[in-house]
Amino acid sequence: MNNPTVFISYSHDSPEHADRVLALANRLIEDGIDCILDQYETSPPEGWPKWMDRHIRDSDFVLMICTKPYFRRVIGEEDPGIGRGVKWEGKLIYQHIYNADTENTRFISILFKAGRVEHIPTPLQGATHYRVDTEQGYSNLYRRLTNQPRTIKPKLGRLKTLPPRERKTDFLTADVKGPEKISLAKLPSTSPDLFGREEKLAMLDAAWQKPQTNVVSLVAWGGVGKTALVNSWLLQMGVGQYRGAERVLGWSFYSQGAAEGKQVSADLFIAAALEWFGDPDPAKGSPWDKGERLAELVKQQRTLLILDGLELLQNPPPVEAGSIKDPGLCCLLRELARQNPGLCIVTTRLKVDDLKDFVGTSLESIDLVNLSDEAGAAYLEHLGVEGTPEELKQAAREFGGHALALTLLGRYLKVVYQGDIRQRDKIALLTEEPEQGGHARRVMESYEKWFKDKPELNVLRMMGLFDRPAEGGAIEALKARSAIKGLTTELQELSDADWQFALHNLREAGLLAGEDPHQPDILDCHPLVREHFGEKLQSSNPEAWKEAHSRLYDYYKDQAPKLPETIEEMMPLFAAVAHGCQAGRHQEALSEVYDDRIQRGGNMNFCMKQLGAIGADLASLSGFFGPPWHRPVAGLRDTSKAAVLNWVGFRLQALGRLAEAVQPMQASLEAAVVRESWENAARVAISLSELYLTLGNLTQALDYAQQSVELADRSGNAFMQIVTRTALANTLHQVGRLPEAEALFHEAEELQKAWQPEYPLLYSLGGFQYYDLLLEQGKYQEVQSRAEKALDIVLRGSKALLDIALNHLCLGRAYLLRAREENTNDFSQAVAHLDQAVDGLRRAGLKDDLPRGLLARAELRRITGNKTGVQKDLDEAMTIATRCGMRLHEADCHLEYARLHLARGHKKKVRESLAQAKAMIKEMGYHRRDGKVEGLEKLLLAADSSP
Repeated sequence: MNNPTVFISYSHDSPEHADRVLALANRLIEDGIDCILDQYETSPPEGWPKWMDRHIRDSDFVLMICTKPYFRRVIGEEDPGIGRGVKWEGKLIYQHIYNADTENTRFISILFKAGRVEHIPTPLQGATHYRVDTEQGYSNLYRRLTNQPRTIKPKLGRLKTLPPRERKTDFLTADVKGPEKISLAKLPSTSPDLFGREEKLAMLDAAWQKPQTNVVSLVAWGGVGKTALVNSWLLQMGVGQYRGAERVLGWSFYSQGAAEGKQVSADLFIAAALEWFGDPDPAKGSPWDKGERLAELVKQQRTLLILDGLELLQNPPPVEAGSIKDPGLCCLLRELARQNPGLCIVTTRLKVDDLKDFVGTSLESIDLVNLSDEAGAAYLEHLGVEGTPEELKQAAREFGGHALALTLLGRYLKVVYQGDIRQRDKIALLTEEPEQGGHARRVMESYEKWFKDKPELNVLRMMGLFDRPAEGGAIEALKARSAIKGLTTELQELSDADWQFALHNLREAGLLAGEDPHQPDILDCHPLVREHFGEKLQSSNPEAWKEAHSRLYDYYKDQAPKLPETIEEMMPLFAAVAHGCQAGRHQEALSEVYDDRIQRGGNMNFCMKQLGAIGADLASLSGFFGPPWHRPVAGLRDTSKAAVLNWVGFRLQALGRLAEAVQPMQASLEAAVVRESWENAARVAISLSELYLTLGNLTQALDYAQQSVELADRSGNAFMQIVTRTALANTLHQVGRLPEAEALFHEAEELQKAWQPEYPLLYSLGGFQYYDLLLEQGKYQEVQSRAEKALDIVLRGSKALLDIALNHLCLGRAYLLRAREENTNDFSQAVAHLDQAVDGLRRAGLKDDLPRGLLARAELRRITGNKTGVQKDLDEAMTIATRCGMRLHEADCHLEYARLHLARGHKKKVRESLAQAKAMIKEMGYHRRDGKVEGLEKLLLAADSSP
């Protein structure tokens, strides 16, 4: 294999960027690839232009480091005199591609961490690009440059002779087998009329046929026509028996009860989808486990999965814009983006930040723009609007080509002005941004005037009360009894015929969705219509708003069983809580519905622990706050405020949203201190200490741990005095103050003996934390004895999954240390206990503990030579740690990666992993690991010195 030569083209964005480019070139050279880089030259004799021309022509490959300034300079949008070198290189590169008749085998786009696909020059956007700031990305580039494909194509075999297939008599379906299962009822109904979308329909066709495309993301503002496009494409797919799809599932998050700006979850979707795909226990496992399990079920067959309205589960701008808030859904989509024999289509108003690494490879992002003037004019004409072609195009332009706005405009003009396009100037201008549906709101304002004092306006205002399709019973609850002034006044004593006539008018206007033949009493409309009329009602008639929500609260709380057993049965209670909070009945909704029926009283946490619906539970709690999660509403009692803060903090932690959990937990602590509820205050202070410890803020962790001891002593509660001391001792251990930590563990154990003489040793989490210190001191025999007794206690008593798993983890580590210290090479006990530990931590469902087990087992597998297993465990631990912001675990992963690289002889990778670990450890004050760092540095030095 000849050593290839590469020329590196980049822009001098900053000294730091130049250093990154130099580091890449140095690494490539060390790995046998000759690099031509201007930083290695002082002044070439032939001058820089000829030097660039010669090397771009003669090099085997040209690496283009794509950034925003690089892109601007290559395409000629930079100011004169700036970036001349890149401008020249760009012209040369374009010319080489042009001379090759658009064929490209040499020019390769490279992205660093902040780089975006749109920074890649246009001729190369359809080719593979590489992100080289990850080991996987660098490895993929290296394989490309050295012609070492990851998968080798086998030799062509001989053709087999197969019996002919029995043909069906129906020529339309002769060789086409339809899907085994189809479920599209959860997708909103839309008009079959589609204009100007032929190119996008063709793109969806191509994505379905293209094996490399796993996910398609349709991105556009509300009302542009994302769902209508998907529904139209599904109709075409249905004509062809879905073209080889074995299962077809569609789901709209608007259908389950959601609105933008609210806390929502994917729990209902994931539970329903798991059951639909045949999972035996949809409630089993953490949100991450469920998402990964659902992905595996989806991938077992060629599945067409449609997820509509994803923006409801994404973070809005400016912070982490587009990232998915629900961990289960995030896992599902990332797993499908990695590998998927079928296709997943998502519609959203925001680009999916969690999938940005897959753009241009397995994910195709389609930006759905507004209709062109010509398509908009044709659509208006189809709706019965009359005018000259130029007038129709001008109208389409004035309304931004917004599909919903043109629908409402065309039908409004048809009804009110006999379709005369010249009358559009009667529609008032509004100040809302067009992207937020401002053009559509202009027409809705006109409809509001047109329907004034008519039943149609009452219906529209009622729709604004819901965050989901409105069922007939809920509508009847609003219409019943005395009229709600300004909301149901025109509906009193309305005949059934007149009611149906009003609905017909709204459907003709495009303000109400067509009737669902399977559920004719359900009323639905576009989310922008709900948002508009809901906002208007709340601001202009708050009394009607509260009274209506109060009626809906009473209705929904009676629709569920007293104590629901499934998440589907629980949904009316979630709706009741939401409407009760909007009605101002916060304390009643909390006590009678959330606490008594969703949680089942006390600390049972039924919805969270038994159904595993953590996200749905958290979304329900959001109604008891103003902006989540700063301050509970004034309508709650002080004790209830403290409770909801505590509940929210715990659920955010369980979902891996650790940074968000800080605010409510701090508020909960402050409230408990004000009430002099010292026991609760101590408990919250411990949780805050553990939270900050996981996040890598050891200073704050130590402060809260010390505060927890003071609060526990004030409470006089013996149990809290023990657990706060073990928490403080554990924190001292992490910061490297070992003598103080050991003394405090001894003090806690003395308190334990006095409190429970029958259990004189520390156990449960406190015991695990003490064993962790003892193992670091090499006292594996003592840990083995203690952990076996503690395991016996929990197996005979609470049988708590977490306690059982932690004891297996300590025993596994103790047996591993014993085998190494006594040089027995008998790792069987260590293997058995660590396998049980990892399995138990998975079943316990708390992600902040699982990396501990994975890291311990990775160490065992590295020592015993299980290379595949150690890489798998390490990768999973690192994924969890980085996804959830668990910086202590992340630092430990880097240390273990360094040991793995050292065992494999990859000294350069050892240095990189060790440098990352060392920087994090120093920044966090994680001095417990200082000795590990020094040991690795010595081993690396010895490896460098060896021949």
